[in-house]
Amino acid sequence: MADDRIDAKTAADRLGVKPATLYSYVSRGVLRRHFDPDRRRSLFDPADIERLARRGKPRRRAAPTEIAIESRITVLGPDRPYYRGRDALELADTHRFEAVAEWLWGGELTDSGPWRCRLRAVATARAVQYGLPTDLAPLDRVQIIVTALSVSDPLRFHLDPGAVTATARTLIAGMAEALPPLSEPAGPTIAEMLWSRLCPHPPESDRVLKALDTALILLADHELASSTFAARVAASVRADPYAVVGTGLGTVGGPMHGGATRAVERLLADIPDRAAVPRVIGDLLRRGERIPGAGHAVYRDADARGAHLFEQIRRLAPDHPKLLAAEAILTELRIRRQPEHNIDFALATLCAVYGLVPGSGEAIFAVARTAGWLAHAMEEYAGGTPLRPRALPARS
Repeated sequence: MADDRIDAKTAADRLGVKPATLYSYVSRGVLRRHFDPDRRRSLFDPADIERLARRGKPRRRAAPTEIAIESRITVLGPDRPYYRGRDALELADTHRFEAVAEWLWGGELTDSGPWRCRLRAVATARAVQYGLPTDLAPLDRVQIIVTALSVSDPLRFHLDPGAVTATARTLIAGMAEALPPLSEPAGPTIAEMLWSRLCPHPPESDRVLKALDTALILLADHELASSTFAARVAASVRADPYAVVGTGLGTVGGPMHGGATRAVERLLADIPDRAAVPRVIGDLLRRGERIPGAGHAVYRDADARGAHLFEQIRRLAPDHPKLLAAEAILTELRIRRQPEHNIDFALATLCAVYGLVPGSGEAIFAVARTAGWLAHAMEEYAGGTPLRPRALPARS
């Protein structure tokens, strides 16, 4: 059967649509996609394509806001993303964040680290934080840092791929380096630098740092998530890389996006021990509230990214009280037939187990996703058409 499957171009030609439209059919559940890991491509059953062709273009009852954009960066599988055809989970097991970022930007899986930001730029970004409240959320600081770094970079308007890639390395490094240090960094990698800014004590082992690096990789891109779409819109009108990242940061902090980890952090902080979990979850459901960190808009069955990261934490700290509470929450979700947990839940658990400061999860999310935003920006810079959605007349 697999030998009879056709590639995306052939399927799109048969349907008379663009490849982006073909993948929008996949995201709607209208068409099933099969991923060929050996040749890193999508395949389709010709019988499914023929049935769809005979039926005509499918219409979705409630999707007036759906926008399809052609991209080679990330394809979403049934439970995980594929970065330029490579399984993100496998990349997380075998490479560092820096190498995966290079793969997203240029298709070369090479570790270009250690990355460093210019000393004067970091000094400026630290200076503008003087006088801010000490308990300011890390994401708020990151937004200020990106603005400060931008005005210190005279080359920020250079939009060729080499210049943007160089900016991306120094920008991500600066986002970590300019945060107030809480402990001595264990080394020069982004994971090590970020840990020393978000945790008041050093990591217990290299395996713990690897868990943070895994989180960074798994969060580096997720196709056209809200912040990525916003970043692409900015890039499509030739906003510079710092402005693109600033646009993404303005979106990612929303409670339905990268800010979702804050709700999970609060949930874990409010649970004194695992015995209290049934009561806490029951109270949330009785009030009609959703369980933070449960379910995903794209992965209907399970978010493999969350399961992968959570399993790492389980191996590292199997008896930690916060992990036991998190596991009790997962058990309660299954008992009550609630959706499975997602990457936000696993990330917040990592932060809770290792005592990272409140709000660390969304800062980690933002630093990681910067790699994806700039990969998408480079695609837009290579094009020549601004993204300009049109409004539909409102129904009276």
